[in-house]
Formats: sequence, structure tokens, C-alpha cells
Amino acid sequence: MTAPLLEDLSADAVREPVPTALKTMPMDRVFWSHFSPNLGPGGWVTGALLVSLGLDFRTGVLAVLLGNIIGALPVALAAAVGPPTGLTQMEASRRALGTTGVHPPAFLNWIYCVGWDAVNNVPAAAALIALVSLAGPSLPFWLALGILASIQMVASVYGHHVVQALQKYLGAVLLVVFTVMGITLAVRGTSTPAAHQPVSFATFLLATGILVSFNLSWASYSSDYTRYLPADSSPSKVVGLALSGLLCSAVPFQILGLFTAASIAEPSPVAVITSLQNAMHPLGAIALAAIALSSITGNSFNDNTASYSLISAGIHIPRVTAAIITASLGYVLAVLGAGRYASLYTDYLLVTMYWIAPWTGIVLADWYLGDRTIKPAPRVWTHGATIFAVTSVLTIALFSVSSLWTGPVAKWLGGADIGYYVGFFTAFFWYAAGLKKARQS
Repeated sequence: MTAPLLEDLSADAVREPVPTALKTMPMDRVFWSHFSPNLGPGGWVTGALLVSLGLDFRTGVLAVLLGNIIGALPVALAAAVGPPTGLTQMEASRRALGTTGVHPPAFLNWIYCVGWDAVNNVPAAAALIALVSLAGPSLPFWLALGILASIQMVASVYGHHVVQALQKYLGAVLLVVFTVMGITLAVRGTSTPAAHQPVSFATFLLATGILVSFNLSWASYSSDYTRYLPADSSPSKVVGLALSGLLCSAVPFQILGLFTAASIAEPSPVAVITSLQNAMHPLGAIALAAIALSSITGNSFNDNTASYSLISAGIHIPRVTAAIITASLGYVLAVLGAGRYASLYTDYLLVTMYWIAPWTGIVLADWYLGDRTIKPAPRVWTHGATIFAVTSVLTIALFSVSSLWTGPVAKWLGGADIGYYVGFFTAFFWYAAGLKKARQS
């Protein structure tokens, strides 16, 4: 039986496992669903941001490699939860958190998706404006943003199957275009950035943390796009394809950002787009079109997962309504935050780690160390939910570093941000200790 193009619109279709007859997704979609959402100017902006933080090319590349591997591995491991459970990532975490305990992280994930919606659309809208201006007319920002947001919303209304198709086919087109852009930049040649002073450990940790969050942020999405695989799909193959998809998209783009940082006035979408357009002359229009289209792969992903998460948060509305609410709110936030993109981007990437890191630690400990038997989730607020809440609050209070708040431990460490590592491992081992105690009792 072939899955219909339009995914079931009911809230029950989100909360319940995918029926066996519909679990027909091809394995290659795992790679594309973890590869294509990272295609876009975000990687370039992140690479350029490392230089603005004070890293030279050598330490920048080291941070890119280390940060992406650390961030991508938990996401890939979470992807293996989808085939046997048939559940979205948030619904699968009911095993550890309970049907009530899953509501807070699911609601946070919805807010998180809305934020990423806005972050991704700002550079895409700027590229669309620049593209249209080549033909003469001036397109207002709100209209360019509205065009992109509408396309993304329609894709998310159709749901999983259309979103997956976009990742593969539009993603393949973007891969070719961005590869040409990368080769062009490499052939043109550019000076690699050099540090004006030694890179401090605190700065390196901050930079690595931004890069960890660039990939780890997908952990709360991962099984959303593997749950339509047959239940007996090879876990190692799922993990391997997800990991390669994340690394093959994030690492090259961020290193290109390091290369081009010298020609970029500031780590902002407009500056990055202007630099790429100039470098690609006379193919600048193609570069602009690719950047504008890249938001469709990323934000159709965000809007679709957000619709799942809002329902998992206990708000029982049709999936189509959830998708429309998400896209509309993301549009408003993008309009309001466009002028402060760089600072908002940095703070947003780091702050989101403080709930995603402990949540991911609990989910992975439950799946890989606990009983994988598929059984009804406890209809309570579990010990795992308490671990999530306590660990998230404490790591934000003690370890976070942002323009909004710097915790006392972070100040003591000279601004080094290790809260996401502390949150992940604290939650992982705390939950694992509870599993061990339960087995012994």
C-alpha cells in the first residue's frame, strides 16, 4: 500500500503509531531528511560568526569538526527510534516522560520550531528581494517573507510525505547549485582568517557550543522523519544515513563561511548574501534563487514538526490548524526580529540547548539502556519528566551564557559555556541510574 500524498490531518494521527500498511518510506529518505534542511546561508553565517568571535582558520576548522560531530551523533541515534515505534520524536519520549510529562518539552519544541522558522526566513527573504531587484521592481520585505512562508505552510499542511519529497528533490537541486558556488569561491581564492590574539578556551567553548547546537537542535525532530520506515529497518543503517546527512551538509558550509569571512562586513544574512552574489557574478541570480529556495526545505520541516509538537503538547487541534498557526507566528517573529539577526541567532542557538540537551539525554538513555518493548506510555508525570525539568532549569540558571543572562558558574569559568554538556550527561546518567535501580528492585 502506498502512503497518500496528504498525511492524515487528525490529531490522533500524530499521537498514535503509523499503521504498518503505511510504513513504506524508502531508506534513502533518511539521508535527505537530515541533509537538506541544513542547505542554506545558515552554515555560511555560522562559519563567518566564528571569525567574529575571534577564531582563526585553524581553530575554526577544529571547532567545526568537533562541534558538528558532538551535535550530530545524538540526532542520528534518535533517528533509530522512529521505525520500531512508528511515533514522532516527541510522542516517542512519552516512554520516559509520561503522557503528561511530555507536554512541557513538546510545547518548548513548538516554540523552538517557530523561532527557527523566523531565523531561516530572514536571509531567504533578503535573497528573494535581491533576486527580484535584478529585474527592476522593489519587493518589500514583508511581501517577500509572505511568499516564502505561504509555500512552506502549504507543504507542512500536506505533511510528512510532501516534506520528505521536498528534502530529496529540491535538496538535490540545491546541492548542485551550492556545490558550484563552493567551487567558484575556492577557485577565486581568498585569504584565511587569522586571529589578532590567542584564542581563549572560553571563546573556543562558546564557538564549539554554537556548532554543537547547529546539529543537536534537530534531535527533537529526528524520528518524525524515520517513523514511516518499516519496523524492521536496520538501526545501524538509519543512524549512519542520518549522521552522514547532517555532517555532509553542515561541515562544508561552515568551512566555506570561514573562507569567506574576510569578504563579509558582518555575520548577517544581507552581508553574506551580498558577498555570495558578488562572488558568483555573472551567476549571482542563481545563487540568490538557491538561497531563497533553501528556506523551503528547512521551514517546511520546521512547520511540519511544529504541528506535531503543538498536538503533543496537549493542544488537541487538527494538524492543519497547528501548521497554519506555526507558519503565521513564524512570519510575525521574522518581521519583528529581522534587524537584530546576528545577536538573536547566537542567543537562540545557545539558549535552546538548555532544554534540548537534557531531553535528548533522557530519550537516548531510555531507548538504548532501557526496555525497548513497545508498550503504552505511563499516563503520569514520571521520574524522567522531573529530571528534565530540574536539569533544564538548573543548567540555565548556573551555566548559560547569553546577552540575556550569564550564570554564576559561567562567570567563574570566564564566560565558558558548558551547560549543554552538563545538562546532557546529568540527565543521561541520572535517568540511567533510575533504570538500574528499577531493574534491581
